Amino acid sequence: MKSITHSADETLQLGKSLGSKLIAGDLVLLFGDLGAGKTCLTQGICLGAGLDKNSYIRSPTFTLINEYQGAVPIFHIDLYRLETEEEIMNLGLEEIIYSNAITIIEWPEKLISNKKPNEFKFGIEERIEIHISSKDENVREFTFSSVLPSSREHPIFPLH
Repeated sequence: MKSITHSADETLQLGKSLGSKLIAGDLVLLFGDLGAGKTCLTQGICLGAGLDKNSYIRSPTFTLINEYQGAVPIFHIDLYRLETEEEIMNLGLEEIIYSNAITIIEWPEKLISNKKPNEFKFGIEERIEIHISSKDENVREFTFSSVLPSSREHPIFPLH
């Protein structure tokens, strides 16, 4: 499924729609270049998942992990600055990923296994992947896919 936004506000609204359909235990992986809109989409996801509209939702580029309390806990993780597998392993991600929270990870390509390039670390299998590409200064294309058990269809498909 694809969606195109033409402004940061539209990206925020798309995130709200997505966030309203996420459930405890969902893992969302955000792929995209710097400035693609990952944090803006995450802000909308958090609001849609029940975070107070006056909450300060910021990029965890330097803190690495931000935790928010919406209808369920929300973890927003940014792996951009991590260089080594040891740094990733020391974050305690496995506990977060398999918790009863919504987990959103920016730069998830850092979680791809060195030994098996088609697999993620921590045995991650069930996930929602969102690939974001910039078409111009304001236009973003979002490509959604999910890897879930065949017995479960996620409510984000379709979003509208």
